[in-house]
Amino acid sequence: MSEFASRDLLRQLIGFATVSRDSNLALIDFIRDYLAGYGVECELFFNEEGTKANLFATLGPRDRGGVMLSGHTDVVPVDGQAWTVEPFRLSERHGRLYGRGTADMKGFIASVLAAVPAFLAQPLAVPVHLAFSYDEEVGCLGVRSLLDALAQRPHPPRLCLIGEPTELKPVLGHKGKLAMRCQVHGAACHSAYAPQGVNAIEYAARLIGKLGEIGETLAHPQAHDPRFDPPFSTVQTGVITGGQALNIVPEHCQFDFEVRALPGFDACSVAERVQAYAEGELLPRMRVVSPASRIDWQPLSAYPGLATPADSEAARLLASISGCEAFGTVAFGTEGGLFDQAGIPTVVCGPGSMEQGHKPDEFVSIEQLRGCDAMLLRLRDHLVRGLTA
Repeated sequence: MSEFASRDLLRQLIGFATVSRDSNLALIDFIRDYLAGYGVECELFFNEEGTKANLFATLGPRDRGGVMLSGHTDVVPVDGQAWTVEPFRLSERHGRLYGRGTADMKGFIASVLAAVPAFLAQPLAVPVHLAFSYDEEVGCLGVRSLLDALAQRPHPPRLCLIGEPTELKPVLGHKGKLAMRCQVHGAACHSAYAPQGVNAIEYAARLIGKLGEIGETLAHPQAHDPRFDPPFSTVQTGVITGGQALNIVPEHCQFDFEVRALPGFDACSVAERVQAYAEGELLPRMRVVSPASRIDWQPLSAYPGLATPADSEAARLLASISGCEAFGTVAFGTEGGLFDQAGIPTVVCGPGSMEQGHKPDEFVSIEQLRGCDAMLLRLRDHLVRGLTA
């Protein structure tokens, strides 16, 4: 690996403003051209509109499954944030590299790309796969088409390392997520005759209150898993809109809520409970006043949790290359649960901290980036030997 090639590559990656609402194709083309310069062929898996793509490549033998290094190429917006540096131009000061995506998670992608010459320099007994996805930040959407393709392969990846920012600490688990939108349709009237209308905001408030009650039951000590912080599944409402004027009984109200579920807990059970409450108690009252009243539910996104066993091959390998056998969990979600569901055991470990992710003046330290470079070289040595941990 050349002298700090990962920093130079990160500089180029940060220059691509791959906010989830926009295309990532310019960055994908850059990575494809970079890999082609080393004779590595890539496969692209596009979204339906052809505006975004996942990239997949294999270094080493193709007649067996190997270790997949996975990262998402999209970043969250910078709109409304008080940055003191240009977010899409890498800045360096006091041992830190600033820019949107430096921590979450282009720093890891830069280290992976910088390690390509090292992976190619020695014959690998076990291959390394590179998987770079789109639309992770909006619900782990993009990687699903890649997983569908890998499921048809005779030699899918043997295990996966996702480089989300964990300060290079080995992580085996995270919560899953279900996000939903509820739309309450009532009946408008003049507020002086409020009982003649169906107040959509008030009925939405009852639903939100029910979600709060469900959340309280999930926090009971018997439902705790001490590996996580907080140690229980959570429910929260994050967005609500409704109403036109104070003197009009509101006809419509909409709110979005999410469930952050411990591995093994079915997040859909929360949605089923609040929907049963709506059907059994609220809608009958609403329809006494206005038979046209209704409550609609729309799934926004969902991904499963991750709980990789500490005695698994993936966990043993991660402990060896990270130099740490104290496994942890993270509060944020990753694509790991989807990989695991697809039969690819998955662990999480990458440079930087999510304490900096999604914030203005996001950064990764030079020390962390160098540490990731070294970790990938240790992985290379394992792959040369045949993945013995």
